[in-house]
This record gives sequence, structure tokens and C-alpha cells, in this order.
Amino acid sequence: MIATSQFATINGLRLHYLDFGNSAKSPLISIHGLSGNAHNFDGLAPHLVSDYHVISLDVRGRGDSQWGPAEEYNQTCYNSDLATLIDQLGFRRVTLIGTSMGGMIATLYAGGYPERVERMVLNDVGPEVDPAGIKRITDYMSIAPAEFASLAEVGEYYRENYPAMRRMPEQELLAFVKWAVKATGNGALRWKMDPAIRNVPRSGSAARPLDMWVPYARITAPVLLIRGADSDILARATAERMRAVLPQLTTVVEVPGVGHAPSLLEPEALSAIKHFLAR
Repeated sequence: MIATSQFATINGLRLHYLDFGNSAKSPLISIHGLSGNAHNFDGLAPHLVSDYHVISLDVRGRGDSQWGPAEEYNQTCYNSDLATLIDQLGFRRVTLIGTSMGGMIATLYAGGYPERVERMVLNDVGPEVDPAGIKRITDYMSIAPAEFASLAEVGEYYRENYPAMRRMPEQELLAFVKWAVKATGNGALRWKMDPAIRNVPRSGSAARPLDMWVPYARITAPVLLIRGADSDILARATAERMRAVLPQLTTVVEVPGVGHAPSLLEPEALSAIKHFLAR
């Protein structure tokens, strides 16, 4: 399945998204994690496109979306981008799938506009993030090489820092990571991500973390929570509290042997998503 690349001017930036077609169906928007991109859902989209108009967003500063001011790389601005995109596309109600940071953005939107969200899938993220996971991600992001000599080198970097990818066949891994980099003039490969994202300002709005339990508690849509059984981002206790806070969060699916974050193509995750969306 080939998605079409689309662009929209949102909050002064040219943002990119993939449109997998089937516009006669209800819209479903997928949102990637901190260092991800719209192509992270290339494998999942074909499973959903017969029932949904699937769109996958490059969050500002990533993929083929324009880079923005460093101080605007925060959840509030990302949420504003999503809200503006949904309005621009004329969607009255949407289903959201968010991985990690994308799940935080989805939570903010669904808490701010509860009547606009049909259903929501949160992939290995909740209103509280385990400090161990934050430290691991901050550490590997801040020391990531700026350039790579080959795509195979990019693949090695992913294997080293993303435990879930260590077992991925080489061709599959390279097909996944190629979207994260672009060729430079000297033949090397460089990240398709604003370097400022790796060095988020610790002052101003970025220094004051939002209490995500507030928007989370306002969600009225049915929610499916998927958790990597070995996740260092979403603690099992947080997942249980999420279930207690939201009566419509009836299902927490754990993907065995997987850390942060499931690809959503694991049999347990894929089957749960299909069942949840078909209800």
C-alpha cells in the first residue's frame, strides 16, 4: 500500500502527513513517539485502511515536517498542531492512535476536546512516565551521532538503543530506519530531526511539566492501553491507576518480551487493536 505525502500549513509551519486513502471512512490519525516519524505506522495502516481513513502525522521538527522554534518543542504546541490539522481537514470526530509522546499528544487532545474523539489507542504511555525510562531515552538521544556513513550503521544504532529491534530481520530493520535519515551533500546520512529536539530547553514552558492526569481524566472516548511487558516508560502500577481513573479503559494488553514501545504489529497488540476498533 502506498500512502500519499500531504502538507498543511499549521501554526506557521509546513507540516507533513501520510494519507493512506479511503476518505469515505471515519478518520484515524496516528502519532509517533519522540524520535519517530509518520512512517512508523506503515506496517499497521494496511490492517486498518479498509475501515478507516488512516492518516499518519510527522510531528513538527521530525520527518518531512518543517523545523520550528526550539522553545515550541513541547506537548502544548504539538497538541495545538494536531487540533489545527483536524480542523483544517474538516474532521468532526477522529480516532487516535498514539505511541509514547504521540500518546501524550492524543491524551491532551482527547481531554481538551472530548466530544471530538471517537476512540483512542495509547501505546506504552500514560499520564506518568517512569524516570528510569526518561533517563535512558535522554542519555541515548543526547549522545546520538549526528551523521552515519551508511544505512547499515543507522540500523546498528537502532539495534543498540531500541531493544525491540534487536530481533528484527536486517531488511525489515533497514526499511524501517531509512525514513529517519536523509542524504547530505557529502554522501553521509543525517537525522531528519531538528537537533534542538535532542536538547530541549530546560527553562520556560518546557521546565514546567504538565499534570497529564488532568486531561486524562476528562477523556470520554473508549480507550485501549497497550503496554510492553518489559517497559521502563509505563509502569504496571500506572496502567492500573489509569484503569481506575477511566471506567471506559476496560482493556490493558501486555505484549510479552517487549520493552518500550511495542511496534503494534505483535500478534497480541494487533489483535487487540482490531477487536477494539471493530466494536
